[in-house]
Amino acid sequence: MIFTTLNSYTFEEIKQGKWTEDEPEWTGAFQFCYDWLNGTNIFTLNTSGSTGSPKLIEVSREQMRISARNTRRFLNLGMGCSLLCSLNTEMIAGKMMLVRALEWQSKLYLSKPSTLISSPVDDVHIDLAAVVPMQLEASLENPESRALLNRIENLLVGGAPISPTLKEKTKDLKNKVYQTFGMTETVSHIAMADLKCDGPLIYKALPGVKLTTSKQGTLVIQAKMAIAPKLETNDLVELVGKNSFIWKGRIDFVINSGGIKLYPEQIESEIEPLWRMRFPGTRFFIWKTPDPTLGEAVLLVVEKLGTTEPNMAAFLMELKLHLPKYHIPKAILSVDQMQTTESSKINKLETLKPYLT
Repeated sequence: MIFTTLNSYTFEEIKQGKWTEDEPEWTGAFQFCYDWLNGTNIFTLNTSGSTGSPKLIEVSREQMRISARNTRRFLNLGMGCSLLCSLNTEMIAGKMMLVRALEWQSKLYLSKPSTLISSPVDDVHIDLAAVVPMQLEASLENPESRALLNRIENLLVGGAPISPTLKEKTKDLKNKVYQTFGMTETVSHIAMADLKCDGPLIYKALPGVKLTTSKQGTLVIQAKMAIAPKLETNDLVELVGKNSFIWKGRIDFVINSGGIKLYPEQIESEIEPLWRMRFPGTRFFIWKTPDPTLGEAVLLVVEKLGTTEPNMAAFLMELKLHLPKYHIPKAILSVDQMQTTESSKINKLETLKPYLT
């Protein structure tokens, strides 16, 4: 069993604490593996707010082992397969790559988290790697990183929903690419969707995971790796067949416009291709704004752009031609900078805080 970074250490060396401080960015990863190999049973993790306010939770060694086992069964991976981690190992997605390597007796290549994915070893075949959408998008445009992507047999994309444009670009890759669905409270993902499929993403539950919905239409998860026997999320879904679903958005973000429920994430997907044509390299998201007639209406939040932007009038006209009436933004808010989470997802509430207080 080999745990590999830019230098190589066996699991036995890590178990004995025999690593140097030459690469301080990996100290947390080494420490986690040291604790795991020496029998630590409880680990403290930060949640992102998928089931409520962000908080610290404790998860057991067994929960993490179940999560790793279910992923291996879903992807039909063998023991001893090779893994690449280019994620922050302080977060659940990166930490679970460590657990998978430990549990699967795998070779793990750690790469410093950055916009472009890389590998410390050239021309090596990778059975499994995980990225966030920002990394995938940038790496597809870089020849070296794109070549690495094509050497990864199974690529997991998580941390934030993927845009329709980026989804289309993944079809050119040679490998299997999955959008994952999960949270810290479920100890990483509990379902995956084939990103190369046509039509909407349909998430299929991992082995041992049972899915239902609440009266409000939010996803309820029953899984042995979750922190509660029945974990109710803030995610609105449409169940499709047995243990599969289409994600619609977060219930706390829903816009009630004249009695019609609008899902910001759905509107963002509709807008995104048109936005990229007019404003490449800039960001936006959909929120709600008070409306005297409708109660709430759609608000377009943009980064460092305003209504006087030369392309804005043409862009809004295009929206009127392509989007349903209620999906058209009633107002535009320009913010100085989008705030992001650890997984590079736009933090809407933090971004809006200075403007809504």
